[in-house]
Parts: sequence; C-alpha cells; structure tokens
Amino acid sequence: MTPFRWTLAIVSFAAAIGVSIYIMDSSWPAEEAKVSPSALTQLLLLTIALLELGARAAKVRLSAAALRIPITFGTALRASAGGDFGAAITPARTGAEPARFLIMSEAGMPAAHILLVIFAELFLEMLTLAAVAAAMFLVFRSSGTMILGMVALVAAYAAFVLGCGAVGVMLSRRHSSGPPPAWFTRVGLNAGHWRRLQRSLRQLREGIEGVRDVRWGAAVGAFLASVAHVALRLAILPVIVYSFGRTAPLAPMILWPIALTYGGVVAPVPAGGGAIEVAFKAALGGSIPPDIFGAALIWWRFYTFYLFVLLGAFVAGGTVLRALRDDDANAEDAAITGAASASGAAVAVSAGNRGGSGRSA
Repeated sequence: MTPFRWTLAIVSFAAAIGVSIYIMDSSWPAEEAKVSPSALTQLLLLTIALLELGARAAKVRLSAAALRIPITFGTALRASAGGDFGAAITPARTGAEPARFLIMSEAGMPAAHILLVIFAELFLEMLTLAAVAAAMFLVFRSSGTMILGMVALVAAYAAFVLGCGAVGVMLSRRHSSGPPPAWFTRVGLNAGHWRRLQRSLRQLREGIEGVRDVRWGAAVGAFLASVAHVALRLAILPVIVYSFGRTAPLAPMILWPIALTYGGVVAPVPAGGGAIEVAFKAALGGSIPPDIFGAALIWWRFYTFYLFVLLGAFVAGGTVLRALRDDDANAEDAAITGAASASGAAVAVSAGNRGGSGRSA
C-alpha cells in the first residue's frame, strides 16, 4: 500500500462514517430515536456474523475438497477474513483476491490450485444467487421489480464468473509451453517469471482436466455452505429491525441488502466512500421506521462490513499488507505467477467476492 492509497482509504472510511452520521442526524425524530439493540440481540448478531464467516470458510474448504485439493479449515478461515480486509482498504475491492492468494500461497498451495479453488467458490456463489433469486420469486411474488433486479444481478455475476473461467481455460491450453510473448516482457516480467507461469498453467490445465473427477458429496456440501452464508448475511437486517419491536415489510429488508452487498463492488473507493449508506437510505428509507432507521443502518454496516474488517486486520492483516505492498511485488513470485496465469483475472475476481465471497460473500 502506497501513501496515496492509505490516504484514499482513510478519507473514504471517514466519508462513509460521516455520511452515516449525517443520515442518523437527519432521519431520527429527536424525541424517540433508538440507539442500539439490547445486549442479547447484540450477542445474537455477533453469533450470526461469526457463523457467516465460518460458512464462507467451509465453502472454501469444501470447494477444495471437491477438487481433491488439500487445504485446512484454518487456512480457509484466514483467507476469507484476510480477503475481507484486503477488499475493504482497496478501491472496488480489488485487494481481496491478491490477499487471499498470498494467504493460501504461504500455506503451501500451488498457484494453479489456488486459482481453481477461487473459481470454484465464485461458481458456487453464482449458483447460490440463482437459487436465492428463485426462492425470493416464490416467497415475495408481489415484489416483481426487485426480483427482476436480482435476476439481472445474477446474470451479470454469471457472465463474469464464466468469463473468468473461459480466460483460464484458454490460457492453460495456449501458453503452457514456448518462449514468452512480447507483451509479457513489455510489462516488466522476465523469462524466469514466464517459466514459472508456464509451470502454473500446466498445473492449471491438469486441474481443469481433473474436474471431471469432482467429489460430488463435497461439492454439495460447499453449495449448502454457500447458501448458509448468504442466508445468514441476509438475516442481519431483519433481526436488527424486529429486535426493536417494530414492524416493517420483510421483502425490502431481504432483497435490497443483496443488491447493496453484491452491487457495492462498483464503488470505486475503499468502503464505498458513503455510497452504500446513501443507497441504503434511498432504498429502505420508506420501509424501516424513522425512529430506528439510523440504528438499523449503523448496526447493519457494522455486522456486515466493519466487523469483518477488524477481524481480517487481526487475523491476517500483516499478510494482506504484504500482498498489497507495491515494492514487494518482485519478492512475491508466487503471487505474480498466480496473477499472470489468469492474465489479470485473479485481480478482477475480487469484483465478485464476497462477499463475501465472499468471496464471497
């Protein structure tokens, strides 16, 4: 991270917090404003958030198991948390995949295996969103406009994931042998990097060919873990609102957070720079009672974003910063190889994570 990027991250976080304070100040009736859910509700929300992080880690672990790639649950957990931290402090969440890549690389995983696991996780996220969209259509038939928006989101996500997969397959078949092309040397990489890239591409091709031997039991388990992580994330806002003893329509509190979570990647600055908070106000200002709206916004953001930033910084902050530090790029040959083997796709993959991911996520 350069000084400019740190400054951008700090200013963006400050803007997000400032927008939250402004929305709180302008939305709450002074005589009845609610500040916080009860201690019991806070404990429930914390439990849901930690279970959601665990479900994302289980998805990574089981995705790898389905492809017969060894990875421990602890590594999957650190990669998920570290990806959250990397995504939070970089524009458009572009730091998520370099951070997760380096964490898994330092655990001893080959670059090709890491890329396969990342793609498998994103593919499962796509299937999960499709399943959630179908379920929402059946449950909330009256919310036609929001359902159509979610279908469009799933279609865009599917196009992105399948496009990344196509790029990986094409590269693994075309560039696994021979001298480096001219464009490779123009970007400052040398023959040694090209040989490592070719070795990774050969491993990637072998891994892709081995997908036919997928372990379906583990694949189903990974899909269920993915559904659980999305369901847990969507439960946060309704739990906050209903804990105050107030009534509010359920459909907007389920459907809009999906759009804000997966659509937030288009924000070009870390933490959204206040864009998520403004969108939350525009989408849900008429659904959540005004006297609890400010509390709902603050605690929803905390348990779906800020908490994971803190956990990621604690669990894998040093590793993530090594992945993002520009002047360490040449020292991290594994990360260079992995990014090059996807021809930029590994960095672009962060647009779909998580999530969550994750990531998913």
